[in-house]
Amino acid sequence: MNKSDFLRPEAIVQHIDIKAFGDLDALLRSMGRTSFQARNLARAAEIWECAAREPDCMIVLCLAGSLVSAGLKRVLADCVEHSLVDAIVSTGANVVDQDFFEGLGFHHYQGSPSADDDQLRELSIDRIYDHYIDEDELRICDATVAHILDELEPRPWSSRELVRELGRWLAEHGKSHDGFVEAAWRKHVPVFCPAFADCSAGFGFVEHQDRRLREGQPMVTLDAARDFLELTKLKVDTSRESALVMIGGGVPKNFAQDIVVAADVLERDVPMHKYAIQLTVADEHDGALSGSTLKEASSWGKIDRAFEQMVHGEATVTLPLLVGALFARGVHEARQPRELGRYFEDVMSTSATTATQP
Repeated sequence: MNKSDFLRPEAIVQHIDIKAFGDLDALLRSMGRTSFQARNLARAAEIWECAAREPDCMIVLCLAGSLVSAGLKRVLADCVEHSLVDAIVSTGANVVDQDFFEGLGFHHYQGSPSADDDQLRELSIDRIYDHYIDEDELRICDATVAHILDELEPRPWSSRELVRELGRWLAEHGKSHDGFVEAAWRKHVPVFCPAFADCSAGFGFVEHQDRRLREGQPMVTLDAARDFLELTKLKVDTSRESALVMIGGGVPKNFAQDIVVAADVLERDVPMHKYAIQLTVADEHDGALSGSTLKEASSWGKIDRAFEQMVHGEATVTLPLLVGALFARGVHEARQPRELGRYFEDVMSTSATTATQP
């Protein structure tokens, strides 16, 4: 078999458009009168709605797992475009290997979890459970990131700054313009990737930095600590109340939760995250982060328990229902864009300039 036998046009992953369906709110309200995870999902919608209707509450969307590649790109982009989220904390894979990758005009393809992985490797096809990505196209993505880095000022950058540049590049040069990275750039929604090098961006950094080292030239580097400071400053300076919408767990979940503790380190009196939702399939009994409950996070002083809800269900099923219900309720129509990305252009850039003056 050839690569084209696996990566067929008719097998391209089609992204869910929640706006194309009927009244998902009626379905979710009906689920709220049942039990188990159906009722939990309905309550999660109520919590997100409460957060969205509270003036000046910062809603942080946390993304882990293969979400864009599995068909949720338009759902995430709609959350950004229609101001249901104010900031994003994501794995690098969702940002670069999946969303930015598709912005280059490439696709993910439906496949099979039982495919012959040795054969896939020989054909330069990478498997993500039941769908595929073209490794040759992924290398183009790596090289594109390296090219973007080559054009930037050689200094330490936060991941937020770098993702902003990826969004800008897509707006100017991309072939597809329906992803959340470009939407975040247009809507001034800051995107943080605490482990940014753990994805295609990492390979781009390897190429960029190796070339600069061999040439004896300065290079672009990552300032991961500034990511932490920047997101903490958003909580401290722009939004006394905050909400976390966590899809999966891992580093994005912990990073976003921790800003309350970081504010305490800065001796700033801010409340715990008032609202919290997590969609996960992980179990809590092994002590791992992705399955740790929001109740557990309360013991760390991170999350208030009054409005928190765990939903144990896979995100390609639960997230479209959740966001679709909010759209059906018109929550997005009443909410004004926070444009928190402008905070870094205005307040923090001014502070940095002042600090460097004699």
